[in-house]
Amino acid sequence: MKHRTTLLAIASLAFATGAFAQTSHWDIDPVHSVVSFSVRHMMMSNVRGEFTRLSGALEGIGGDVTTAKINVTIDPASVSTREPKRDAHLMSPDFFDVAKFPTLTFVSKKVARAGDGKLKVTGDLTIHGVTKEVVLDVEGPTPEMKDPWGGTRVGAHATTTINRKDFGLLWNKALEAGGVLVGDEVAISIDVELVKKA
Repeated sequence: MKHRTTLLAIASLAFATGAFAQTSHWDIDPVHSVVSFSVRHMMMSNVRGEFTRLSGALEGIGGDVTTAKINVTIDPASVSTREPKRDAHLMSPDFFDVAKFPTLTFVSKKVARAGDGKLKVTGDLTIHGVTKEVVLDVEGPTPEMKDPWGGTRVGAHATTTINRKDFGLLWNKALEAGGVLVGDEVAISIDVELVKKA
């Protein structure tokens, strides 16, 4: 009887602490997700671009979004700014050096609530072989919805700003009138749809 009572106590504690809570797995839908960026050009306008190939997953325990673990991988060779010559330059050793560094990655370390429907996601961003901690301001996730194919989806929008020089992207060119060709600050915007694994 004592042994059975001890087992019941352990089981009750495990459930109370979430040890047996159901873990959910979600995959990024790359067709309905995009990572875009904006950087100053000649100190007068913004050049916008995006990465068209990305993948990743999210794992969480039960309905507690703060338990989420997020991994995202981006193919820098998929960069598109609507100008082939500029895209080729971005893929060169002057910037992403895709031959040497074929992926950009983000791995979350902490998820915290930041108000109604908002989160702060802290994680390690790796670009050009350099890893720095960044914080994403996230709106979402949205409520779960069924898609026409029987799957379950959620969406989220995230933003952050980085300094490209922190990641070793140092190339620039001085302008005759003063200033430089490319700004240092890069605004990043992420829109994702996630599909729940069966």
